[in-house]
Amino acid sequence: MSHNAIAFETIIRKEITRFLRIWPQTLMPSVITQTLYFVIFGKFIGSRIGDIDGISYMAFIVPGLVMMTVINSSFLNVVSSFFSSKFQRNVEELLVSPAADWVIIAGYTVGGVLRGILVGILVFGVSVFFTHPVIYNGWVIAIFIFLTSVVFGLGGFMNAIFAHKFDDISIFPTFVLTPLTYLGGVFYSIHHLPAFWQKVSMLNPILYMVNGFRYGFYGVSDVSVVGSIAMLVACAVLLAAGNMYIMKKGIGLKN
Repeated sequence: MSHNAIAFETIIRKEITRFLRIWPQTLMPSVITQTLYFVIFGKFIGSRIGDIDGISYMAFIVPGLVMMTVINSSFLNVVSSFFSSKFQRNVEELLVSPAADWVIIAGYTVGGVLRGILVGILVFGVSVFFTHPVIYNGWVIAIFIFLTSVVFGLGGFMNAIFAHKFDDISIFPTFVLTPLTYLGGVFYSIHHLPAFWQKVSMLNPILYMVNGFRYGFYGVSDVSVVGSIAMLVACAVLLAAGNMYIMKKGIGLKN
């Protein structure tokens, strides 16, 4: 086995061990939070809201809440883990090792992907107690949950590189990620918005992720599914290239 393969496997094993060892902090909070969303928005408020595109409101919000969990979990797993390694200065061992830069990026990203998918599955399991979501196209669901977790895993890696202190790793999730997620069609269809706000919503990348994921369940989407997949692939490629460039230059790592 080559040194790159060994390094890749080691990083992934470390990441899995880390988030499973502290599962009350890494897995359960998202499940509890989304359960509250199901109760408050689905049961209490949803009972007063009619169907959306022929889908009950409770069932309508399930894909969005699962996707919200996947986005947050994959991003936070990578940004917290890599920044901790950088803060404790053991990332220097990785940088001087024979492991290629792409191996380090891929290892941490895969760790974020696995946590994101695992938490997404747990939240979806909880949703079964509140509604009975159907699956229109399982392949579309798998493609969107995978690509979304890859994109935000790579985004978390970049955030961790530029962060100088622990407070910095919460700036992007708090002031950018959370607002975009809530305005990304999780709780509503953009067709119910005024024309101006529909156009504004189209600039939100998370809208495409949520709607593509929802299409996999119910066959309905406010945007083009093929276009959404293309956008996710493009984002993943750009972020991967950006991370490779940053690692090569040692920005935020070697100073």
